[in-house]
Amino acid sequence: MAEKRDYYEVLGVQRNTSKDQIKDAYRKLAMQYHPDRNKSLGAEEKFKEISEAYAVLSDDQKRQQYDTLGHSGFDQRYTSEDIFRGADFDSIFRDMGFGDLFRTFFGGGGFGGERRSNIGQDLAYDLEITLEDAAKGTEKEIEIPRTERCDVCGGSGASPGTTAKVCPRCGGSGQVQNMRKSSFAMYVQVTVCPTCRGKGKLIEMPCSNCHGSGLVRKRRKISVRIPMGIDEGYQLRLRGEGEMAPNGGEAGDLYVVVHVKPHLQFMREGDDIWYVAIITYPQAALGAEITLPTLDGPTTVKIHPGTQAGEVITLRGKGMPRFRAYGKGDLFVRIGISVPEKLTPQQRALIEQLATEFNTDVQAKNRKFHF
Repeated sequence: MAEKRDYYEVLGVQRNTSKDQIKDAYRKLAMQYHPDRNKSLGAEEKFKEISEAYAVLSDDQKRQQYDTLGHSGFDQRYTSEDIFRGADFDSIFRDMGFGDLFRTFFGGGGFGGERRSNIGQDLAYDLEITLEDAAKGTEKEIEIPRTERCDVCGGSGASPGTTAKVCPRCGGSGQVQNMRKSSFAMYVQVTVCPTCRGKGKLIEMPCSNCHGSGLVRKRRKISVRIPMGIDEGYQLRLRGEGEMAPNGGEAGDLYVVVHVKPHLQFMREGDDIWYVAIITYPQAALGAEITLPTLDGPTTVKIHPGTQAGEVITLRGKGMPRFRAYGKGDLFVRIGISVPEKLTPQQRALIEQLATEFNTDVQAKNRKFHF
């Protein structure tokens, strides 16, 4: 597979370009490469490429993830379905007069595979976890409200012991056709059957539990497995855990959006984490061994004599597990030196004596420099 080009380069925009400018840039390129207008070799692949770039850069969350992680990290976290989900192509192509070709072109809405029309709505759930949960992986139980098949009628909508009848007007299709003739052509208009309201069946005795819909509202507890190394904003897809569709259709999907709470001690940066260790001046000057927290538990670190404020110590493999890959990131420890705000008379006398020694040493060193 060829390496993907930078999305900003694909659309010909700068990294600080606004969403409206990105939309305008995509509209111009779509007019140029849309399959209805351009039949030349390579136009179809170009159209797919610019559409993928627009789907990412027009979404604030996906754009931020892409800017942070680049192609390699972003592609590990987002599938093709994730990339195109929620992107507003309909309004763009409707304004351009292309109708629903985008859905046909990418197959079922651009989400990588044709889906039946009778399918329940997808659901989204925001789940907050700790950095430790993200590092070690965990399992969380969530509770969501959703529509499910009625247990009393089995989803038929008819009262137990009775059956629904096929609609005589549409023959069970749920649609009717109306023909209209003009001076130049014959038009066929397909609309929802007004008799059965698109269901294809007529229920004479509705179920008392679901009132004939075949669906009821419930709160369902679902277990969600959180993989190691997951990052902020990643979406976990649970197939078939969304809303149930009427008339025996299949359920939609549930998308669990993961949010990692800010940590009191660590700051995450991709697979690496940062920690600030505050030491005393004697420890920095003389050297010491200090104990630091890590995601795997406490560890001992040596401070070499003469350590300066702002120095960074790297602990290899003490960072976050790489998401769906091998290995771990690193833990970077930035050194800070604590300066006492109040001194006892004895401490002040000792520091003043030490200051005199340091001044003598500095003056001796300065005499060695010549310009």
